[in-house]
Amino acid sequence: MATPKFIIDLRAKIGHDLLWLTGITGVVLDDAGQVLLVRRADTGHWSLVAGILEPGEQPAVGLAREVQEETAVTVEVERLVSTEALPPSSYPNGDQVQFLDLCFRCRPLHGEPRVNDDESLEVAWFPLSDLPDLPARDRECIARALSPDPLPVFERP
Repeated sequence: MATPKFIIDLRAKIGHDLLWLTGITGVVLDDAGQVLLVRRADTGHWSLVAGILEPGEQPAVGLAREVQEETAVTVEVERLVSTEALPPSSYPNGDQVQFLDLCFRCRPLHGEPRVNDDESLEVAWFPLSDLPDLPARDRECIARALSPDPLPVFERP
């Protein structure tokens, strides 16, 4: 997975210390009741399309960019479905991160899904009734995107 230059520059200054980043996740749903998934090159697992916002980038614009870069599918971002602080995590090299993730519901406009960069091994549409093994959070994002409520109920401490 390519590390954005701004993160490489920050890491040169802060080392492996915890870095707070804005993540973006897309639930891309087509009219046939399918969701677009990628099989990640770093873990080999299926997941929703996700990425990191560049400095100053608008979230919906950044997500549309990520989906196109990773899958060759152009999308319209329809609405925000969740905002969530994810738990801190570490990469194998020791870099520590924590993401504030913004998840959006999207619809495809055009493009045939394919592996379009080095971040994915496969890209495919899956019927909602026959999803591969997905992280619990991805399943929750899909459920929220299918909900008629414009925004999710937020957890309270």
